[in-house]
Amino acid sequence: MIHFVVHDEGDSVGVVVVEGVKSGQKLNGWIMDQDKDIAVDAKSDIPIGHKLAIKPLKSGDTVIKYGVDIGKVVKPIAKGEHAHVHNIKTKRW
Repeated sequence: MIHFVVHDEGDSVGVVVVEGVKSGQKLNGWIMDQDKDIAVDAKSDIPIGHKLAIKPLKSGDTVIKYGVDIGKVVKPIAKGEHAHVHNIKTKRW
């Protein structure tokens, strides 16, 4: 079962595509461009459609989703944690 998808292996986050991801759950992902599988342990509950960090990110890092810069990290995010507005901010304002 695929729990999250990643566009490119250079991305820093994937998108959860199933309901009910819980902390401690082993997640299977698919990197679309390279047609590769990836495994991540969830470090937090993550709603469907939300982002999952697939590598550790520190404050100030750029977040890449679908090959695009979507903002900067404002609070460290561990691999497997929920990545959302509480720890990522847009660079637009």
